[in-house]
Amino acid sequence: MSGNLPVEEEIKIPCESLDKVRAALDRLGARCAAPSRREVNVLFDTAAGEIAAAGRALRLRRIDGRWILTLKGPVTWKGPVKTREELETAVANGEILTEIFERLGLRPVVRYEKDRETWRLDRVEIVLDRTRMGDFVEIEGPRDALATVARGLGLDPSRAARGSYVSLWAQYRRDHPELDLPADMIFEP
Repeated sequence: MSGNLPVEEEIKIPCESLDKVRAALDRLGARCAAPSRREVNVLFDTAAGEIAAAGRALRLRRIDGRWILTLKGPVTWKGPVKTREELETAVANGEILTEIFERLGLRPVVRYEKDRETWRLDRVEIVLDRTRMGDFVEIEGPRDALATVARGLGLDPSRAARGSYVSLWAQYRRDHPELDLPADMIFEP
């Protein structure tokens, strides 16, 4: 494979009002590419945690009955912008892929869910995420556009979260022991 792997550049900002962000998206002329829908994500790793230890993530996502497999590379940060290699492909059957992974010594290590609504503004993708620990706006696209789009949405790029949903959930659980939250970030049935 060539050395030019796809790279994602994004910022993830906690948000108090997704409705205000939607209104700003409308004012800016963005278009809704996908309405809100539930995503179920499972990260896989070896028993020794070798994938995470290498700074990588192997994720299987189910959304609207479709399956997507993603391999993410190690993260680098430049200010609030997170950059990492990302390889994604559609998968015909996630249950069979899970069985293959388990037979190869990989196991599910964490599950997390979110309701995600996707918008597009020029070369930038904006997603509005509702999670069990609160709402977030992820802005992905060319690095030089991210802070400008965030400010246009009424968000402060300096408030960007430095972490994945998994690490943010772990911190949220530590900050709120009284809630006795599960290791998986899933919505209650």
